[in-house]
Amino acid sequence: MSEPISVLIAAYDEVTQLDFTGPHQFLSRTPDLDVRVASLGGRPITADRLVFSELEDLASIASCDVLLVPGGGGCIPAIENELYMKEIVRLGGIARYLTSVCSGSLILGAAGFLTGRRAACHWAWRELLPVFGAIVDEGRIVRDGNILSGGGVTAGIDFALALIAELRGQHVAEMVQLGLEYAPQPPFNSGRPDTAPAEILEALNARTAQARTQRRARLETWVASRNV
Repeated sequence: MSEPISVLIAAYDEVTQLDFTGPHQFLSRTPDLDVRVASLGGRPITADRLVFSELEDLASIASCDVLLVPGGGGCIPAIENELYMKEIVRLGGIARYLTSVCSGSLILGAAGFLTGRRAACHWAWRELLPVFGAIVDEGRIVRDGNILSGGGVTAGIDFALALIAELRGQHVAEMVQLGLEYAPQPPFNSGRPDTAPAEILEALNARTAQARTQRRARLETWVASRNV
């Protein structure tokens, strides 16, 4: 039998729940993967008004083969949290694979793992990757060496299947896909800015413009404070 591969999902408050529950659903159905979810102190986290509890303590986990960092609106407070980032740096430094979904790639960037590396991110956040020296890649799944990143939110499921194929082979990945009947057929083709109608993209950009400006300023301030 194969040795179990440990996958650690490093959660934090106000993560986007599908960023980690989507991959978790697929990874947890994969033979010989030990999937764990941890937070600082094992404290419960709130995600899209859902509460996830009985988590493991991030600091108590000695190592993992795969570090998976999800994204969400809480990623900037997570970056600003020195204790959380300390654990990401520690675990990421010894993991075989560094992985992320959505804006989780910004956390990997803030930890110093993406300098000069290509990474995916949610389309509305990826302009922030260069703040950490990363190279923006608009792909839904992006691999650069031992770094595997997925685009925004739902891309986490595609990412998970690619990760399963990397760890356990395509045959296993396809069985997991079939078992979960993953055969997306969205009723609208508005899932990306290049396919959404112009008025939809314009409306969403207008609604999020202030928040996007604020998060850039916040991250740039954080980076500047580290370089003093």
